[in-house]
Amino acid sequence: MEPAVSLREALEAVRLIKDADQDELLRAIQAVYQGEAIFSPAIAQRMIQYFALLSHQNSAVAFPDLSEREREILQLMAQDRSNSAIATTLSLSLKTVQNNVSSILSKLQVADRAEAIGRARDAGLDHHASHFGN
Repeated sequence: MEPAVSLREALEAVRLIKDADQDELLRAIQAVYQGEAIFSPAIAQRMIQYFALLSHQNSAVAFPDLSEREREILQLMAQDRSNSAIATTLSLSLKTVQNNVSSILSKLQVADRAEAIGRARDAGLDHHASHFGN
């Protein structure tokens, strides 16, 4: 049976965690040998930022008719936030949030809030609570 990765790939993984102690290095080599990926904290942070940005861009693609503010509100709706909680989070009046929710329902051509939330969750909008201090 051939190893899952080459020696070069294993050494590259070790280079990424050059500040690690001997036990961490051994665990990293074993992980890479088993086909896992090892990233330094700096690389991991850059990847998180990249995928957060990508997700934000995908929400715009998924709902091109919505304004940026409407997408923010839809995302918070998908996180089961009430209109009053959304108003507080975004520093808006309750009436402004209600108007935006009505606009969202109309633009998405859905019958109610539950259907809009379902569409938002299908697009992955409920996974990004960190943008709003959750």
